[in-house]
Order: sequence, then structure tokens, then C-alpha cells
Amino acid sequence: MSRRSTSRRLADARTRRRLATLVAALATVAIALAVAGAVALALFFGPGPPARHGTTSTTVILRQGAGLPEIAADLHRARVIGSDTLFILGAEVTGAAHRLKAGEYAFASRSSLASIMNAIAEGRVVHHFITIPEGVTSEYVMETLMRADFLTGVAPAPPEGSVLPETYEALRGDDRSAVLRRMMDARDKLLAGLWAHRRADLPYKSPEEAVTLASIVEKETALPAERPRIAAVFLNRLKAGMKLQSDPTVIYGLTGGKPLGHGLTKPDLESQTPYNTYVIPGLPPTPIGNPGRASLAAALDPPRTDEVYFVANGTGGHSFASSLAQHQQNVALWRAIEAKRECQAAQTNAAQTNASQTNASTNAVGKPAKC
Repeated sequence: MSRRSTSRRLADARTRRRLATLVAALATVAIALAVAGAVALALFFGPGPPARHGTTSTTVILRQGAGLPEIAADLHRARVIGSDTLFILGAEVTGAAHRLKAGEYAFASRSSLASIMNAIAEGRVVHHFITIPEGVTSEYVMETLMRADFLTGVAPAPPEGSVLPETYEALRGDDRSAVLRRMMDARDKLLAGLWAHRRADLPYKSPEEAVTLASIVEKETALPAERPRIAAVFLNRLKAGMKLQSDPTVIYGLTGGKPLGHGLTKPDLESQTPYNTYVIPGLPPTPIGNPGRASLAAALDPPRTDEVYFVANGTGGHSFASSLAQHQQNVALWRAIEAKRECQAAQTNAAQTNASQTNASTNAVGKPAKC
């Protein structure tokens, strides 16, 4: 065998060893990349960190104008994601980096990084709700808006009756004046539609007068079915030149709509305020609250009746009458109900007193009179 042949064989062997080493190295790298990819996918799509303190979700606020690194850092700081680096890489690879939106987000405990990224890219922010109950005053509306700490800015006090009681949706950072404007626009839109289709013979000089009457109707009954009938009573009294004699208007004139703290007294009913409809003719100068849809509809499309009186009937509703004599009978029945209730309350108090005295003494205690 020649030296040349031996050298060639040795060279071929070295080449084969080098190729084998290269293949082994490439295989190792491929396996490592596959493992790393599998780990990355598991971290990206798998469960994330649990919420702190055993809560079910974590709220994160991403500021307007924040870049990808800041967003990732905020999420990592809140322990919503386990790796800000992986979030950045995932956002760049998936193209979500330029679609992330500011706002307030609530992420469920152990949400995957992928679901968190998708939520932010789609802008699935937290929606807050503000409820304005029917009949509340505009002062109450302002207090509600100011208590909503997710809103910003200040808003001017709205005129009484200018807000439509509803539940309104808002986002963190919304301006209070903008939210209030939506409430007022909703009332204006509803009122315009109801006014356009109102009953033709109503005595209102303007839509605002209808709102004033609706605010009184709202305060007079808690039963929706009674509102049209009560509106008809007040309208019949207006047409007949009778004073409305509505208790809620007396209270509004004395307290601005806050609780009076006691039952109406004779001096209360005689109070000289511009809202006391026992004293003034016609409607008060403004609404006494913010009426809801049903009361506004009742004031603008009441039934045709000849009733001009109503009084409580003891069941949460009212008894209606077309004549003073009938009304007086209804009032007598109501006073009898009140008297019986007062007697029963006194009887209950007496029984409790008797029980305590019996425990303290063996002396006989008189029984309360029967109602």
C-alpha cells in the first residue's frame, strides 16, 4: 500500500469524524431549540401566575401613550405575567406590539400570557356602571358622579329634572362632565319623543312643565301602574283651577328633597315656599327631582278620568275619588288604618315593657288594651 493511499484514507476518516461531530452539534442545537420553543409555547399559552392574596383577578391600568416595554413591565410588576421579556417577544412576533391599547384591565387569576396580550390588543377594558335612581335630585346625581373615583374632572350642577335616571356605562378616565352630558342628552331625546306624541289637550306651556309634573308623580307613588292615574288627577286639578296639594312639593320646598325627619305638620303645610302646592296655584317653578321614563310617559299621555283626589289605602297604593264626599270616606278609612297601626305599635311596646318588668319583678303587670 502506498503512502498516498494511506494519507487519503486518513483524510477521509477525519472528514467523516468532523461531519459526524457537526451533525451531532446541529442535532443538539435543533433539540435545544425545539425544547426552548416548547417551553416558550408552554409559557405563552399555559397558565400564568396566580392573583395575589387569593383574589380571583388582578386589575392593571395601562396609561395612554405607554410603549411595549412599559406595558410589559407594568404587567410583570402586577404579577399578571411571569416574564416581561417573553411578553415583548410574543408581542413582536405576533404583531400585537403596535395594537396594544391603554385602559383599565381585569385579568383572571392564572390567565395565560397569550390571553392577556389578546385582551390588551382588542381593548377589552373594564366597564363601570353608574346608576341614577328614579326621582332623585340633581344634588344626588352630582354626589354620585363625584363618588365615582374612576371618573376625572368636575361637572357643573345640572338643573333639576334635566337628567334621565338610568344605568350608564363609563370607562376609567372618562370626564364627569361628559358622562353628565350623556345623562342630560338621554333625557332630552326621550322628552322630545314623548312631547311630539303627547295628548293634545294637556295644559302644559312647555316640555319642562311636563317634567315638573312628572317629578311630582314620581314622588307620589312607588307603584308603576299608578303613575298614569296620579298624573291624570293632577292634570284634572290644574284644569279645574285646584291647587295640587302634593306633600312631596312641601318637603322639597323645606329641605331641597332631603328627608324631612318627621311627618308633615300643619306649619309645614302652611310654609311659604315657592314649591308648596298647598299654598301656590299651579305647578312649582322647577321639577322637584329627576323623573324616570314611566313618570314622564304618564305625565304626557295620562288616561282620561274625572278623578281629582287620592289618598293612601294602606297597601302601598292609593284610593282615588271624583268627589269630595267619596274622598272624605277614603280619608276616614286611611285614618282608621293609621290609628290601628299606631295602636298595634303601642301594644307591641307595652308587651315588651311587660316582659322586661316581669323578668325584674314578680308583681302583676296590666295587659295593654286591644286594638
